Amino acid sequence: MKILVLGATGYVGSRVVPALIGAGHQVVAASSSPPAPHRFAWGDQADWVQCDVTDTRAVRRALTDVDGICYLVHSLNQRGFENRDRLGAETVRDAVAGSGVRRIVYLSGLVPDVDPSALSAHISSRLEVEEVLEQAASSTTTLCSLRAGVVLGAGSTSFEVIRPLATLLLVQPIPGFLGHQVQPIAVSDVLRAMVEAFEDDHLTGAVDIGGPDVLAYAQLMGEASRASGLLRVRVPIVPVPAPLVGLGTAALSAAPFWTVTALIASLRHDMVCRPGHTWVPRDERPLTSVRAAMRLAVGPVGSSPEAPLPSDPDWTRMRAPILDELHAPATVRAGASLALRRVRAVLGLAG
Repeated sequence: MKILVLGATGYVGSRVVPALIGAGHQVVAASSSPPAPHRFAWGDQADWVQCDVTDTRAVRRALTDVDGICYLVHSLNQRGFENRDRLGAETVRDAVAGSGVRRIVYLSGLVPDVDPSALSAHISSRLEVEEVLEQAASSTTTLCSLRAGVVLGAGSTSFEVIRPLATLLLVQPIPGFLGHQVQPIAVSDVLRAMVEAFEDDHLTGAVDIGGPDVLAYAQLMGEASRASGLLRVRVPIVPVPAPLVGLGTAALSAAPFWTVTALIASLRHDMVCRPGHTWVPRDERPLTSVRAAMRLAVGPVGSSPEAPLPSDPDWTRMRAPILDELHAPATVRAGASLALRRVRAVLGLAG
């Protein structure tokens, strides 16, 4: 199958392209920025195209002779991301009509069992994109929306929000809403599900994907601390408004501000898979546990899909070379790395 990967240079995209190629598919790697194959180990194994999903002509050109679409476009790092994501989904939906696309696989988000009006802007937008793409389904085109919660792996936005909190803070304040349950999934299992979704016509509609462990967000922070070899104390605190927690988290994380605040707003509900609507791998290999995924995420560059890749955005790297050489404690290295990024940002604005 010839598959167009929209968002191929992002976190999941840069990992799913080689997985699809390894499964025997022909891949067209698309991103809104000019092609840069040299950034990726698999760069010369894929065709490349520049494609902004809000550009009707660019999308129609990218869909030429394509059998499937892997949709990984999210604008969570921008203010007003909902409007851009809606427009992108509508543009792709319209372009699919009359094309040869037989299959669309969209990486969506787990949807809590609550009234739609209570959903966070982030989850509501994921669901809206899912519904727009569903309108492209026909007798010749099918859609599979894989709904994932926290994706575990270095470079994953949700993981990179959790990691600094788990390493920088010796005493971790835990608001009550961090007691909500979450069912994380290792990125290697996300890739398995996505490849399978292109090969199994029975995977249609909304399918939840999650790992074998269900735990509270506070426990997830504990697993991140443990993976870095750190002992941390978590202390329950009086109720704190989620927006205030979002501001504090954004200050401690190198992730884009709007991304962090949108993700924090999504923590007010349980994020677990629905019984009877959950993906079960065809190959029957066990899913990766949270503890194993956390260990892989702090492993050497390129050692696993969960480990860092050279192509990952610079903000995801905890870089402090001199302190690394001196084998400084993880907390010191994390703090120094964050401080260096803040200084670069200020100098960039000053310049």
